[in-house]
Amino acid sequence: MSPAQSSPALPRVLSLTSRLPRTGDTIFSVMSALAETHGAVNLGQGFPDFDCDPKLIDAVATAMRKGHNQYPPMQGVTALREAVAAKIEALYGHRYDAGSEITITAGATQAILTTILALVHPGDEVIVLEPCYDSYQPAIELAGGTVVRLALGAAAGEFRPDFDRIAAALSPRTRAIVVNTPHNPSATVWSAADMQRLAELLRPTDVLVLADEVYEHMVFDGAAHQSVSRHPELAARSVVVSSFGKTFHVTGWKVGYAAAPKALMTEFRKVHQFNVFTVNAPMQHALAAYLVDPAPYLGLPAFYAAKRDRFRAGLAGTALRLLPSEGSYFQCVDYSALQAHRDCSEADFCRWLTTEVGVAAIPLSAFYDGGFEQRIVRFCFAKREQTLDGALKRLSEHL
Repeated sequence: MSPAQSSPALPRVLSLTSRLPRTGDTIFSVMSALAETHGAVNLGQGFPDFDCDPKLIDAVATAMRKGHNQYPPMQGVTALREAVAAKIEALYGHRYDAGSEITITAGATQAILTTILALVHPGDEVIVLEPCYDSYQPAIELAGGTVVRLALGAAAGEFRPDFDRIAAALSPRTRAIVVNTPHNPSATVWSAADMQRLAELLRPTDVLVLADEVYEHMVFDGAAHQSVSRHPELAARSVVVSSFGKTFHVTGWKVGYAAAPKALMTEFRKVHQFNVFTVNAPMQHALAAYLVDPAPYLGLPAFYAAKRDRFRAGLAGTALRLLPSEGSYFQCVDYSALQAHRDCSEADFCRWLTTEVGVAAIPLSAFYDGGFEQRIVRFCFAKREQTLDGALKRLSEHL
């Protein structure tokens, strides 16, 4: 056979080394797909199934018609940054400079990743408190940092910060600690005393704080959200992250913000400009106009507390033990009283709930590295009343 007639070479098999070798599909994607396949009510993934305020949609349309359809400034639309600064000052008494200390981000997850890439260096340690949101560890690993995982609480089913454990973990290599309140997944809320204790622990150190406060406007029963912005010592060393998607029921918009002292924000923006550069222009203009009225976010605690109370009342007749829900839009339950299922792993129990009962939940073990079984699963009650009632009917019939 002549060279011209020889068989074509097979495509080369490339050798790849994963930057995140332990990372696969998130539990949220897995359970949502299972819920769709089995026609289950999806109380797993944390997003509303109801629409946002029509005024917000109108504000987006107005912004588009006014021509706000090109790149906005890298750090965010000035009016929106000024509105965020005013909101934080009104709620927490701390004034961030809108020009140099606030950046609009493509959702809170991007803000978290950007913070870690900007401030964590190879070999640095970052403390995370388990159970925790699943994006923290991959972000730290991508920065070359080392994750130091500490359990919240002294025993299974307890989720208050253990400051003795945190103090013991602090070392010269500790670069940052991630604090999430209101807490996903446990729905616990840090107190003013907790924040004061954290400030005292960090006082002699250069440890930074990444404050994940995306559920800041969902704190119940008359309690006040303890933003690190309320506490001058902590504010001086913290990047605060929040989410318009969570606050205004528009998770698909992926718009959030970060607030931090100028020195930290300068480093944040160096990374921000290269991993997203800037954020959807008409949404930013719409949010700036919408924030003029504080009523929507000031009314959020009562709005979600009513859903929480409806859901808890419906679960009261089941064998599930309700854990406290102090903030966020989550409710955790302990299923250990269900004799037929008390030996099931949390993941297996959630699969059974989804496929046989018709209600999807998330296993708490998914929020721990390597899993930690406590017979606790998480529901999301950010749903319409008819959705919650339909789920409660199914749960009551089986549990």
